[in-house]
Amino acid sequence: MENNLPNIILFDGECNLCNRFVDFVIRYDRYDKFKFDSLQSQNSTTLLQESPIDPDKLDTVVLYSQNVFYTRSNAALLILFELGFPFSLTIILWIVPRFFRDWGYRVVAKNRSNWFGKRDTCRLPTKAERRKFL
Repeated sequence: MENNLPNIILFDGECNLCNRFVDFVIRYDRYDKFKFDSLQSQNSTTLLQESPIDPDKLDTVVLYSQNVFYTRSNAALLILFELGFPFSLTIILWIVPRFFRDWGYRVVAKNRSNWFGKRDTCRLPTKAERRKFL
């Protein structure tokens, strides 16, 4: 990923785990590499129309970078890598075949609401975070 272009992270705005991940990325995104939007927004729906991803069957974080859509473990690992050291050390996980990484991702995604809870409404950015959201 080029460092001068913002990358867009699409996340489930009602999922507590997803919101915690967004909080984590915002905290460690020192170079403003990422912008965010909830999967429930009209912007996300419009953007996903350009992709092979079914917007009605999303159980994944989506990273849109340089006109490419990444999902599941690929999206999560690329995001962590772009945050720099020490998170970039997750590059070692690329040696695990995607099938296995995505299997683990799907297990967590399937159980995320039970394990971490769900919000009644989408996450609203704070005043300080608004510039990071579409």
